[in-house]
Amino acid sequence: MPSQLDLAIDATINRLMADDGPLTVTYVEKFGVQLPMLAKAPGNMADYLAFFCATHADKEFLVDGNIRLTFGETYAAARALAGGLVEGHTLQKGDRVGIAARNSANWIIAYMAIVMAGGVATLLNGWWQGGELAEGIRMVGCRYVLADEQRAARLAGHDIGGCELLIFGHDGAPLEGLAVLASKGGGAETPLPALAPTDNATILYTSGSTGQSKGAVSDHRAVVQGAMSYVGQTLVFFELLSSTGQAMPAQPSALVNVPLFHVTASIPLVLQSFAIGRKLVLMPKWDAEEAMRIIEKERISYFVGVPLMSIELATHPNRHKYDLTSCTAFAAGGAPRPVDHVKKIRKEMSWGYPLLGYGLTETNGVGCGNFTDNYLEKPTSTGPATKPLVEVQMLDDDGNVLAQGERGEVGIRTIANFNGYWNNEQSTREAFTADGFFRTGDIGYLDEDGYLFIVDRKKDIIIRGGENISCPEVEAAAYEHDSIVELSVFGIADDKYGEVPGIVYQTKDGATLTEDELKAFLAPRLAPFKIPAHFWQVTEPLPRLGTQKIDRVTLRREYNAKVSA
Repeated sequence: MPSQLDLAIDATINRLMADDGPLTVTYVEKFGVQLPMLAKAPGNMADYLAFFCATHADKEFLVDGNIRLTFGETYAAARALAGGLVEGHTLQKGDRVGIAARNSANWIIAYMAIVMAGGVATLLNGWWQGGELAEGIRMVGCRYVLADEQRAARLAGHDIGGCELLIFGHDGAPLEGLAVLASKGGGAETPLPALAPTDNATILYTSGSTGQSKGAVSDHRAVVQGAMSYVGQTLVFFELLSSTGQAMPAQPSALVNVPLFHVTASIPLVLQSFAIGRKLVLMPKWDAEEAMRIIEKERISYFVGVPLMSIELATHPNRHKYDLTSCTAFAAGGAPRPVDHVKKIRKEMSWGYPLLGYGLTETNGVGCGNFTDNYLEKPTSTGPATKPLVEVQMLDDDGNVLAQGERGEVGIRTIANFNGYWNNEQSTREAFTADGFFRTGDIGYLDEDGYLFIVDRKKDIIIRGGENISCPEVEAAAYEHDSIVELSVFGIADDKYGEVPGIVYQTKDGATLTEDELKAFLAPRLAPFKIPAHFWQVTEPLPRLGTQKIDRVTLRREYNAKVSA
């Protein structure tokens, strides 16, 4: 039966939806279905950024080392650079502009400038090696790529399909670090194009089970509605906390330690922050003690990362040297959080709560959420669908909705869903049911309270700390080694990352191929996070199914048992 918190959340949502409240919905037809959307949300990203930067103009927004910018200063820089893209670089609406760089304030400002100028912000994975980056650029036909020096060096000698690299820096004022965008003329007075809700806005990359990365394309309406869905979620909890007399922070603040190219950072963390006036403090590289120092210094109120990060804070030997009590929310996304982590975080940092979100690149991060006491009660659940925009159902192989409690493929239907994969009609058709549910590839069920439980994965995907790894992609790279006869890659459970890749391989004529040798072979071919963490060389052929395919399920079960033992 619903918890007291569930009932309070539902009552608060209903109140905020009524009487022209902030969560009032209207409807738009898509897939022949009337989908709800938040009526008061801006119609495109440019209007969204302009409105909320003006609303919070004097509040501090971006903190990156010695750089400290208000919302107003951030917007002014982005507006000038957008004019440079339009006039000086003759950017046309719909042109794809990639970003290939580490996290920084200038990354965020570059992203803003691209979408304000009518470009499609194409978020290249900053951990990719040169060949992977080049493939992503060619795949969507980027006209420009904004790259820092490190990623530009990786791309040297690779075919990027006629794309022009624009090199930018991370340090210093944004108009200095990003001066290349305004180097050919144009500025704050340059007229910017009118943007429709259905114009393309972003491309984020996702690894498919085939091993080929795909570019997930979203329009302005989907991205804005995705961000506003999180704003609504936050508003509900601010209302609940206020009703119990709890003091709210003068300004919410968040630590940014997840990669900005990932949906977890781009939508719920960065884009939501514009609307709620939240300060963002960037960390160039994860370090638990440095994170604690920043939390204390900047009075961070919200923390999000892969599951290993929050448990590192909770169990760090020096934790008691720092005042972390400003941080009341410890969120995780991208990978399951072990049950003992949930309880340990609550026990060790009793002033705050662990939170969990479930969404995908293709849903702009929107899906389900499990919070505070509800998460403690049902720590293996991702929570219920986020109201009022999201519908979650279990589907059979034909796309039919299954009865509550039955296991099936998790389907998510929302106006925040992406429109399809760039130039890949077949994958786009396979991704959606006829009535608009996105087929996630996860297997799960809904309990009597509508809480989603993920029990398996339909696709050959490993989720390592929020990053998707395609088993066939890693296999294809390893098969390039002349000594290998056959192999299989699969997920191995891991306390820090949720799961990591493992590989079992047989060599020709029993030749020796050590772990270090195979790692060295894979290093220039795969991003570091894709390289297996566990290696097993065998002398016998691998088990096969009746179709003569290698039995990955049996191997995964067998070798997980070996590791746990």
